[in-house]
Amino acid sequence: MNTSRRTLDLYWDIGSTNTYFALKLVRPVLERTGAELVLHPYNLGHVFRQNDYVVLEEPPAKLANRKRDLARWADKYGLPFRFPTVFPIKSSRVLRGALAMRRWGLELPFVDAVFAAYWERDDASIADYAGMRPIVTALGVDPAAFEAAAESPEIRQALIDSTDRALARGVFGVPSFVVGDEIFWGKDRMEFVEDELNRHAR
Repeated sequence: MNTSRRTLDLYWDIGSTNTYFALKLVRPVLERTGAELVLHPYNLGHVFRQNDYVVLEEPPAKLANRKRDLARWADKYGLPFRFPTVFPIKSSRVLRGALAMRRWGLELPFVDAVFAAYWERDDASIADYAGMRPIVTALGVDPAAFEAAAESPEIRQALIDSTDRALARGVFGVPSFVVGDEIFWGKDRMEFVEDELNRHAR
């Protein structure tokens, strides 16, 4: 069976707890289906501002339960997740950084590394280029060239375009997986994502 043309689009933002889990839990699905993961940065802060939504302005009981639920997911899947001390963070530099690293063919390793730094090691410094410098260097890219690319007008526009295309496609939050015209929102939709990928294969 030829699976080379199957793709799974993932819309993401570093500030999303559930995207951390989704990036981990989708890997077995990709292995079983042979699908290719295509990353699309999505400026969640911009979308929140457009909709007058403020993070953490929810009932205390709901916030407490949400953190407990995240701990359950981490325990179940043996993941070193920890809720960061500094939350939320400005995510636009990381999002642009991922687009910049696409030029070096290192988008996914970069995304994995920044998520591990923030959601596993409580390193909020990755919101700035100085904090991303060790990650970029470890991936073999010159940090100055990386920052210049991430701050370029082309990459700035690319992030705007990526978010706008997502909104036009009906993506309202992250993580969102898209197979064909079907949108699956959240970390707990992997069975449905896999079923849809298999339907496309048939």
